[in-house]
Amino acid sequence: MTALTHLSLSVPATTANIGPGFDCLGAALSLANGFHFRLIEDGMTISVQGKEANKVIQGKENLLYHSFAYFYQKMGQNPPPIAIEIELGVPLARGLGSSATAIVGGVVAANEFAGKPLNQTEIMELVIELEGHPDNVVPALMGGCQLCVGEAGNWQICEIPWHSEIIPVVAIPDFELSTEAARSVLPLQYPRSDAIFNAARLGLLLQGLSQAHAEWLFMAMKDKIHQPYRQGLIQGYQVVQKAALDAGAYGMVISGAGPTLLALTTSYCVNGVVSAMKTAWEREGIQSDVQALAIDTLGVQFLSR
Repeated sequence: MTALTHLSLSVPATTANIGPGFDCLGAALSLANGFHFRLIEDGMTISVQGKEANKVIQGKENLLYHSFAYFYQKMGQNPPPIAIEIELGVPLARGLGSSATAIVGGVVAANEFAGKPLNQTEIMELVIELEGHPDNVVPALMGGCQLCVGEAGNWQICEIPWHSEIIPVVAIPDFELSTEAARSVLPLQYPRSDAIFNAARLGLLLQGLSQAHAEWLFMAMKDKIHQPYRQGLIQGYQVVQKAALDAGAYGMVISGAGPTLLALTTSYCVNGVVSAMKTAWEREGIQSDVQALAIDTLGVQFLSR
């Protein structure tokens, strides 16, 4: 253990898949959750601030604390008594990686209190183990847009250049969609043609992101692995997509498991895309928070320690 008694950090939201990059591609966004840890004499307490604070579990089942305690379990130790304060900035169950922020925040904080026994690669392995797949937790930890390939003990992480002209716009509706529900609609097997379709478009997407190539991005943001099956869970998907494209977006996809929708556009079109997506959903009777964001390039940030 170190003499550390308190620690504050922020962990960015993420958008995963970006169309054809199912379960392997994700990018960190300029929204974040704040986590504050303070050693106490006994027990564990959690307090939560933010718009959806009443939805957050405040017992030991809380994912942030579970991840904190899991680290110590892996180290063969008991977690120290801790008081945790959560500042919510990432909407819950919307496909923006809220659970990934908790997993990354808990493990990184525990590593600091334990005297940094793990390096970043080992932390990455542990957060992927907890999450089950890398597409959200790796960019949340490291920042930027990350392609993750491999398996436990042998992950290859490749940072994907994201052209500064490409602006991510998130349309966050006022309803939730759990990852479990979104995964339950996916088939267990796919035709060979669908696999080829996605493999080709993922390659094109990586080039399109690095060059802000409009035609490449328009074609590359399509997929046949998850979006055709999940669209039916998101009321107004087709209407919002058409509105975004008509307003000048390169393309629109489901952010993570949804229901947030992600459009990529340029600075010239961004205001029109934001307005068009919000209006389209309003016409479907759905209120939404539509924001133009930026790519977070830093990942986890220590605010104080």
